[in-house]
Amino acid sequence: MSGPLLRSVGLSKTHAVGSITVRALTDVTLDVDQGEFLAIVGPSGSGKSTLVNIWGMLDTPSSGQYAFEGIDVGSLSHDELAAIRNRKIGYVFQSYNLLARSTAIENVELPLTYADIPVETRRERAMAALDAVGLGHRNAHWPHQLSGGEQQRVAIARALVNNPLLILADEPTGAIDQRNGQEVLRQLHELNDKGRTVVLVTHDPNVARQARRIVALEDGRVKAEETVRQPPPVRDLHDGVSAAHPAGVST
Repeated sequence: MSGPLLRSVGLSKTHAVGSITVRALTDVTLDVDQGEFLAIVGPSGSGKSTLVNIWGMLDTPSSGQYAFEGIDVGSLSHDELAAIRNRKIGYVFQSYNLLARSTAIENVELPLTYADIPVETRRERAMAALDAVGLGHRNAHWPHQLSGGEQQRVAIARALVNNPLLILADEPTGAIDQRNGQEVLRQLHELNDKGRTVVLVTHDPNVARQARRIVALEDGRVKAEETVRQPPPVRDLHDGVSAAHPAGVST
């Protein structure tokens, strides 16, 4: 692959709400390089989740072009999009999205099931993914038997089980306490250190500064960008001393 992993040129997205047209994104041009750790910040309604959903091929732009690994996503069939989503993109959401009637390991196995991986291989890879997030000993537990932080780590294990190129994490620390939030960020750092591209959506400026680059959205447009020279240690998050906001960045 030559060029960036993700390339967005002039992306716009509108929604019809009754007779009103709501503009979620306007002319967003942004690249994400392979192996980058990028944070997307902005107030509620700024277009953060819409942009990440387009990058994750869960939504389509109204206009503009999006390329993944140099391939125009708009030219792909539904089956081709589904294959990329399952094999090359891992998703981590604020709400975990675990199946309540499936154990931790069964939840992690889901992407492998959709990829028609044999049962024995599925179980082995899912167990390795749970071990990687420190939850191998909880593999047979149901979601309701796990803490919020543990459920989020199961979601991370599910996201990485197919060894994806890209991890999209939309407010992954938003529904859990400080200690578990720090553990989730450590996991994202480890994934990035192993070469995976991580895109982190957050409203928290301290969390955003764990990334190497911060892009701020406002009213659906890119408002500012900043390169973080040295992210602070994860343990320093929420220690009562707020990290400085990136210049011009609104969170």
